[in-house]
Amino acid sequence: MVRLGTGIGWRPEIADDIARLPGIDWVEVVAENICPDHVPDALRLLRERGTTVVPHGVSLGLGGAERPEPGRLRALAERAEALGSPLVTEHIAFVRAGGPLTASPSIEAGHLLPVPRTRDALDVLCENVRIAQDALPVPLAVENIAALISWPGEEMTEGQFLAELVERTGVRLLIDVANLHTNHVNRGEDPAKALDELPTSAIAYVHVAGGVEKDGVWHDSHAHPVTQPVLDVLAELCARTAPPGVLLERDEDFPAAGELAGELAAIRAVTAAGAAGAAEAGMATAGTAAGSAKPVTAARAAEAATAAGTGDEAPAPVRASAAADEADKADKARTGADAPAADAPAADAPAPEAPLPDAPLPEAPVPDAVRERLALAQTALLSALVGDTPPPEGFDRRRLRVQSAALTAKRASVIAKVAPELPEILGTGYRPAFVRYAEGRPMTGGYRRDALSFAEHLLADGRPDGSAARRRLTLWWQERSGPAPLPSHPAARFARRVRLALSGGR
Repeated sequence: MVRLGTGIGWRPEIADDIARLPGIDWVEVVAENICPDHVPDALRLLRERGTTVVPHGVSLGLGGAERPEPGRLRALAERAEALGSPLVTEHIAFVRAGGPLTASPSIEAGHLLPVPRTRDALDVLCENVRIAQDALPVPLAVENIAALISWPGEEMTEGQFLAELVERTGVRLLIDVANLHTNHVNRGEDPAKALDELPTSAIAYVHVAGGVEKDGVWHDSHAHPVTQPVLDVLAELCARTAPPGVLLERDEDFPAAGELAGELAAIRAVTAAGAAGAAEAGMATAGTAAGSAKPVTAARAAEAATAAGTGDEAPAPVRASAAADEADKADKARTGADAPAADAPAADAPAPEAPLPDAPLPEAPVPDAVRERLALAQTALLSALVGDTPPPEGFDRRRLRVQSAALTAKRASVIAKVAPELPEILGTGYRPAFVRYAEGRPMTGGYRRDALSFAEHLLADGRPDGSAARRRLTLWWQERSGPAPLPSHPAARFARRVRLALSGGR
């Protein structure tokens, strides 16, 4: 298992801060936001300094009923190769539904939605993961997600679901401790129980992120500071194993560099305290019954923070568990390439999990009927969330409304980034107008198509109200729609701006 150390999610908005932050061993990038032929200069410079870059996909939909799209797998593979990455990561989630399996239009969630923890869903997920593993040039790790809703009739706990997934596929795990905390608040699930049940030897790295509680519901926002309960879950994990890497995620409302450095220092303190706890356990007398490492208390983390410093120098990485060797053997057998060598197990490391199998046993293809059952269930749920259809039986209707509102808010935020001119043209009316547009109108062709459809909807309705704003929106739409988009070279853009100004649409 490759050792990563302490990292941070790379985002263009904080690229300069990341370049200056001390002790950053690696970064993670959203795979869909990177073009292999045009890697941002700031990211390229980090790579030249020896910083590891890991692509993190969000659109494969490995938990969906359909098999992964070959084009999306090729794109993820291209990014791994372009960035020289030791592994790639994705999510245990579904992101779209409908399509041929249900004889209905395909619709998109625009975000990650939980899969039911059932035998059907696990069979489909395992096959989809194996398809992805075969298509990727480096090992794959998959992430547990945060959920606002629970599926009725689930047959396994999260830990059991992940453990069997690893056993059947040999896939590695990206454990998000913030998501474990989210599911504790929203679904009443015990993070410690999940950690006890999952194979910690399969952990590739760990995510830490902030969130916020509203009306008794925890929102995994990635836009707020990391809270103590999330650090407590990290401590629980570090009491069981030495994670190969830990990464801070932040996607919105970016703070000053000093605040990011403080959060990274808090993460280092917890991981250092976990290593100290493991050392204490290893020094126990031979006659004492072996036990698990001590949980990391706030006092122990504070002591470790003093030892770790303020982040000017990262503590030495702790060693991986012995089972990492077995995971590397499985990856080598699957990809035909040498996997990164794992460190030898330290004498004072937490007791290793049972080794992962050298190579998972082959399984029979998932019957079409199983995929169809899952497709119908996921389509009914997603249609209720984004298409204003009746909610399926067994779901908490209040939570469905919360999830629906969260999906719309996420969709509006991404459209504002994909098409920043729209909020500029519409001003404070952008979000209310988008919410009205999104009611009963599922996204079907990606965010860029969604932005164009939103503009078409407004113009067909005679909006925005001001004639100047309406002219600007019309011109924006004309430039981006149709079989032959208007010329985009500087002279053409300047001419259009002049015509717009002369027509009174400044």
